[in-house]
Amino acid sequence: MMKKYSLFLASLVLTHHSFGQSRPLTLWYDKPASNWEETLPLGNGRLGMMPNSDVSKEKIVLNDITLWSGAPQDANNYEAYKKLPAIRLLLLEGKNDEAQALIDQSFICTGKGSGDVPFGCYQTLGDLELQFDYGDDRFSFDHYKRELSLNNAVAGCTYQVKGVTYKREYFTSFGDDIDIIRLTADQPGKLNVRVSVSRPERSITTTKGNELEMSGRLDNGIDGKGMSYLARVHAQLKGGELKTVDNALVIRNATEVILYVAAGTDWKKGAYKEKIQQVLATAVKKTYESQKQQHITNYRKLFDRVTLDLGVASAGTSTGDQAGAGRPPDDIPTDVRINNFHQSQGADNYLPGLFFQFGRYLTISSTRVGLLPPNLQGLWANQIHTPWNGDYHLDINVQMNHWPVEVTNLPELDLPLAELVKGMVSHGERTAKAYYNAEGWVAHVITNPWGFTEPGESASWGVTKVGSGWLCNNLWEHYAFTNDTAYLRAVYPVLKGAALFYNSMLIEEPKTGWLMTAPSSSPENTFYLPNGKTASICMGPTIDNQIIRELFGNVITASQLLGTDGSLRQRLSKRLEKLPPPGQVAKDGRLMEWMEDYKETDVHHRHVSHLYGLFPASLITPESTPDLAAACRATLEARGDDGPSWSIAYKLLWWARLHDGNRAYKLILQLMNPTLATNINYGAGGGIYPNLLSAGPPFQIDGNFGTTAGIAEMLLQSHAGFIDLLPALPDAWKASGEVKGLKARGNFMVDMKWKDGKIINYRIYSVQPRKVKVKVNGEIKEIMATHSY
Repeated sequence: MMKKYSLFLASLVLTHHSFGQSRPLTLWYDKPASNWEETLPLGNGRLGMMPNSDVSKEKIVLNDITLWSGAPQDANNYEAYKKLPAIRLLLLEGKNDEAQALIDQSFICTGKGSGDVPFGCYQTLGDLELQFDYGDDRFSFDHYKRELSLNNAVAGCTYQVKGVTYKREYFTSFGDDIDIIRLTADQPGKLNVRVSVSRPERSITTTKGNELEMSGRLDNGIDGKGMSYLARVHAQLKGGELKTVDNALVIRNATEVILYVAAGTDWKKGAYKEKIQQVLATAVKKTYESQKQQHITNYRKLFDRVTLDLGVASAGTSTGDQAGAGRPPDDIPTDVRINNFHQSQGADNYLPGLFFQFGRYLTISSTRVGLLPPNLQGLWANQIHTPWNGDYHLDINVQMNHWPVEVTNLPELDLPLAELVKGMVSHGERTAKAYYNAEGWVAHVITNPWGFTEPGESASWGVTKVGSGWLCNNLWEHYAFTNDTAYLRAVYPVLKGAALFYNSMLIEEPKTGWLMTAPSSSPENTFYLPNGKTASICMGPTIDNQIIRELFGNVITASQLLGTDGSLRQRLSKRLEKLPPPGQVAKDGRLMEWMEDYKETDVHHRHVSHLYGLFPASLITPESTPDLAAACRATLEARGDDGPSWSIAYKLLWWARLHDGNRAYKLILQLMNPTLATNINYGAGGGIYPNLLSAGPPFQIDGNFGTTAGIAEMLLQSHAGFIDLLPALPDAWKASGEVKGLKARGNFMVDMKWKDGKIINYRIYSVQPRKVKVKVNGEIKEIMATHSY
């Protein structure tokens, strides 16, 4: 069913129009990358490349979105539910620390959990190395430049050695699904290069004819026979000769070399070797220019749906020389621009616009219908053991990866997440029975391509159970933005199953009579008990109450739209009356994170999960719940602005929902702090690397996606029953600006232009002409959305 409705997406959803970008969107540098965090990411949704463009020894890190160690497993503890009454009794008695100790003993996953296989890890495919020979080990080079065009999804570098101009061009083809690298010299016979491919473990490289072949099999944690993979490297020459020596391709005296890298895995047990052969045979028959043009055309069908111009920084908002020049500083290397932007506190309005489009570029490059969604690293990893397994964290990270998808007009790229979630349901049903003796399905904090839904291996973080409900928010948002009822019908069983679980496991808290989850936790946070001890385990944390309230409401709406499950609708409606409110205000004015007014152990904790009701949900708004919105503001003030990049990006989104554009903009400045740090960080100190990838540190792509979503949220909101134009425009962007192609809920597309902070022109489009409420310059009016451009 999922494949069927995706075929109709273009006709049902306003995505078809391509504007073409008004100006070049380019990252560029005047020196080779000295570390991986400076390399430029390329991807076609399945294959990835990151070249360092070194003059003498090029290293190109290769990736395949499906390359995972591990395997399906059942790590459920089927005796766990027997401990549930004792755990709940301890919580009702206020003995949270004792309840947590019992959970650590008897209520976590079996086996090694996320710490090792068979849970598995997203891994690098390997390294393609190009060793260049210029005839002199002490050669020098000049006129160096490397760049990445977001307009075309093509990277390149150029430089001169001994009067010869050398060029390299790289792209991961959106046409024939293959990596392509073109090397040229502007004088005949000047290309001499040794090509090799390798991987740190579980790989064998051989030569077959005039090709390189690297293959292997990853560990599954059971019998060692996990996922198999294959990469083939084919070289096509103009001039010169090619020999195979010591499992390498040695090319002498060529004028042009085109390298084709075809790769794949046996994920879903496909005939990957045969497909690699077919892809390679097809690609080498085409001219380079036709292959490149096909790639650009296919890519632009997605990328060109949205254009953004934030104009020139308003007077008084920055101190940089270029602010008053009225022109983008394209003649300044990107790493220097980042430093200038940080030092001047926002002189370059074009850089946030570039960063916004870079986030869209990363989305397009790191996922594809029919494959996996972007993981913690999107598509790009340079290690065998990526940080936090490069997995799918369900207590914010994979959800944040998808927050820009709908609003920035890339709705089909939400479908891989929907497929991943559908694949979790049957395993999640077993987990629901094993731990809670409950109906429906549940997922906790982490998952992988194999559908892991069990609690993690530690009570302090692993029993958080909002994973399934939070994922349902993403699934619902795709419907909310597209109005695609065929899609809603396909995912309704997933939403219903999650609601059945929460409905089944709620218990009544005696003091309030409210229905609550028990045991649970507020993601990764800890509080002090009255006895001075600390705990994470509790009853009914605020985020649980908000997610369950939102989910029940969405399932009720969906059942009405689909004309099904009337009795369930009535049951959930009655349960909604007994759920806690979306939030409670503490004595200090903050929104309470737990049902008891506990003191957190870290007031600046990176997670602020109890503001879920403000974003991504719409349970709290300044208009409908001003007291709770004020409590959210107080919470954010107390938490502070710093943190890992994803945390800063989330705070940016909350300030945008509170209509505070200047505070949201301050978070953009905070997040775009230049760094090269790669340490594992849980506290302050996020930022961006020279290649614009976000740093936790280490690299974690959610900061990129969250910031792109945040910029969109500053310009357009549609969650409160009307389309709000420029709800959180900062002073720095007020002078002038224009955006085309953003999406609003209800399947509307929005173009708008502003000057001096006021909308001067806008249009709202719909598949069918119909009325819609829109807030323009502070006034809500009803207009007729037009059908076409």
